[in-house]
Amino acid sequence: MEYNLADLFESVVDTVPDREALVDTGLPGGGAERRLTYAGLDAAANRLAHHLRERGIAPGEHVGLHLYNGVEYLQSLWACLKIRAVPVNVNYRYVEDELAYLYRDTSLVGLVFDAAFSARVAGALPRCGGLRHLVRVGVPPAGAPGLPAAVVDFTEAEAWGSPGRGFGPRSGDDRIVICTGGTTGMPKAVLWRQEDLFFSGLGGGAPTGEPVRRPEELAERVAAGGEGLVFFPTAPLMHGTSMLTALIAFGFGQKVVLHRTYDPEAVLRTVARERVTSVSLVGDAMLRPLVDALAGPSKGTDCSSLLSVSSSGAVLSRAVREEFAALLPHVALMDNFGSSESGFTGTATGGSGEGLRLRVNDRTAVLDPVTRAPVAPGTVGRLAQRGHVPLGYHNDARRTAETFFRVRGERWVLLGDMATVDEHGAVTVLGRGSQCINTGGEKVYPEEVEGVLKAHPDVYDALVAGVPDERWGQRVAAVVQPRAGAGPLTLDGLQTHCRAHLAGYKIPRSVVFTERIQRSPSGKADYRWARAVAERGARDAGHAGHAGA
Repeated sequence: MEYNLADLFESVVDTVPDREALVDTGLPGGGAERRLTYAGLDAAANRLAHHLRERGIAPGEHVGLHLYNGVEYLQSLWACLKIRAVPVNVNYRYVEDELAYLYRDTSLVGLVFDAAFSARVAGALPRCGGLRHLVRVGVPPAGAPGLPAAVVDFTEAEAWGSPGRGFGPRSGDDRIVICTGGTTGMPKAVLWRQEDLFFSGLGGGAPTGEPVRRPEELAERVAAGGEGLVFFPTAPLMHGTSMLTALIAFGFGQKVVLHRTYDPEAVLRTVARERVTSVSLVGDAMLRPLVDALAGPSKGTDCSSLLSVSSSGAVLSRAVREEFAALLPHVALMDNFGSSESGFTGTATGGSGEGLRLRVNDRTAVLDPVTRAPVAPGTVGRLAQRGHVPLGYHNDARRTAETFFRVRGERWVLLGDMATVDEHGAVTVLGRGSQCINTGGEKVYPEEVEGVLKAHPDVYDALVAGVPDERWGQRVAAVVQPRAGAGPLTLDGLQTHCRAHLAGYKIPRSVVFTERIQRSPSGKADYRWARAVAERGARDAGHAGHAGA
């Protein structure tokens, strides 16, 4: 056996077949709940895997997962891995043009999609000639456009397939794709070897301990351990944070709980009912509503089973961390740092005045982006990681050459995050280089300003972007969502608040107040949207605040 994800999963299934593996709480408002043991999940994945293989999906071919959270997502993921097909996560917020681009760019030949997306899928299909097999989950809404006769209902696909295995040998070189839209631009398809993802994204079977030394050791550890851990990835599974959380849980032989969509009050009810021990989410956009629920309508919910809440993929502000700690002081709050291109990189240990201080692993460095040599202490460079890193971007040789390289035979990835390192090796991440604002030669990283804005008691959420300025090239602009019921917010008031924490050139010169900050379903910032709103507000109001986005 190699470090192949399907092989490793099957070894756990054979060790604890009767242990509960997955709880799907059903549709909001009372849909049917589903519970599967490890043997049950394995058999369900086998059925779909046989169907896909019989329909001509070959090893190495790409299959899109365009789904909400649910049994079908993880069942489809395992089905693809079992037949050595390459699963590709699809952002379900994408509209027709974005879907057509992603379907083509990732070379999809198969697609498993939720019926709720039928209209978008139908609109994208005519531009995707290579997409030849579709499996639909659920019943399409009334009035949805027709799809090719070749589309198969998920229940039929399951019924046709055998529950047994018989798939042949696999390899640690088998591939998996994690698509990332990042914060700007069209999605990028990050191509991983499964062995590399196992060690970089799943911690080698022990994210907080010693990685396994042999593939067989994973099941041996499951056999030697007990059960009782319950993992609850609350962000969409199409986001790498949630998918990796689920795979980590299965590697421990423990239970995964899923909600179709994110509802903080429902999340807390599930924490109490299922005795959840670990919740994963993405940044302030998901933790702040949870904090509000804990302090308001869900006050008193039994969270005694909860041991940890972990965030990855977006920044947790100090203000939200402190509110959470006051409400649930017994729960460890972990602000993890990683990306689709690196897997897990490190854990935040606090702010440093400017940026986020990290405790990084020994595979991480700060490099000069031009020479790709380590920077001197205090010098700004780019965060980088070596060893078990992706192969590159699928179908994008230029970006691959810019981002992935070798030094003395070892593979490296140069990440988009700007950072410094001190004389003791401590790393401070400043922000994404692509979002850096250059105002009169001074560099401003939006995340730092956003954190200060969100510490204001009347600010619920905020994004910061650079807008054109005739004198300075760019100036700092903010888009702010006031807290419900808050007093009136003004540009002058926010600037006064910021002056106590930021240098003058970092203070927003304009602000747009909006009813809702636009983010991805997983909570990632949509900086294209923020920049467009901020530029429109700046044009309409000059350097004064502007209300209503």
